Amino acid sequence: MAIKKQRAVRRTDALSKERIVESAIEILDSEGEGALTFRALAARLATGSGAIYWHVANKDDLLAAATNDVIARVMADLPGGARPREAIRALALGLFDAIDAHPWVGTQLSRAPWLAAIPQIFEGFGSRLEGLGVPEGAQFDATSTLVIHVLGVAGQNAANARLHAHRTDRTAFLGEIARQWTRLDPARYPFVHRVAAQLPEHDDREQFLAGIDLILGGIEAAHIEAAHPGPSPRT
Repeated sequence: MAIKKQRAVRRTDALSKERIVESAIEILDSEGEGALTFRALAARLATGSGAIYWHVANKDDLLAAATNDVIARVMADLPGGARPREAIRALALGLFDAIDAHPWVGTQLSRAPWLAAIPQIFEGFGSRLEGLGVPEGAQFDATSTLVIHVLGVAGQNAANARLHAHRTDRTAFLGEIARQWTRLDPARYPFVHRVAAQLPEHDDREQFLAGIDLILGGIEAAHIEAAHPGPSPRT
């Protein structure tokens, strides 16, 4: 009996939470969230479902752990010694690339903003804004704006992945949307008409980074104005 019990303990230890999460990420990446079941995971790990439940409570717990793992890798891969502004841009791009590679992460971040992944992102941006010289009273709003931009793109990427699961030609798809835009009333939608031609060939990553730069530019400008207010306008 003692030997039998000892072997069971060794098998449980060998099946670590890290291995479970890694296999879950593989399923999510290759087959999507719908394919992630404890039965499928047990088959991939050559174990029983009970052994998995020893480490994760349910599917939501597993999805949270997988999301946290992806975001933690982004944080770990950030280069050291970068200036605060460049570090913020590197973090933003790292998050964009991770969500682009794992669209289900965008779904999870949008669906459950209380995940441990969100404090990681908040800390990553907020600590670097402090290094940028943003006053303490303005750091929460500034950090929230950056996080909202990331989560907005995350949700959009996740939606695009679901919508275009069976599409391969992005340019053709966006070209059709652009043609629909040009058929709108130009008197009512003059700006939409002007930018329609840019839609099929635009680069999502560059556009995302442009948004980060606009946010940082606004934060820096507000900080400079607060530190060195100009003369009051004449009445």
